[in-house]
Amino acid sequence: MNECLTLENYEKLEIKGAKKVASATATQAVVETESKTVVITGSSLEVTKLDLDNCLVWISGSISNLKFSLSGAKKPTLLKRIFK
Repeated sequence: MNECLTLENYEKLEIKGAKKVASATATQAVVETESKTVVITGSSLEVTKLDLDNCLVWISGSISNLKFSLSGAKKPTLLKRIFK
């Protein structure tokens, strides 16, 4: 499935191709797609619509940052992070 992110006025985000919302708080939401994990940060964030049957997620609020990482990517162990 194609993945597409649409950001409108830094207040509304639509994610097509979403598999799951891993977490959602007022300051951060984590959405997993087929190939990536998207971390959305900001304030007053809210998942306004969730339609996983059609792979769609809508998030509203004041969006300040989007971070992408590969899904399933290994995180460095604690020791490797400490002794960089």
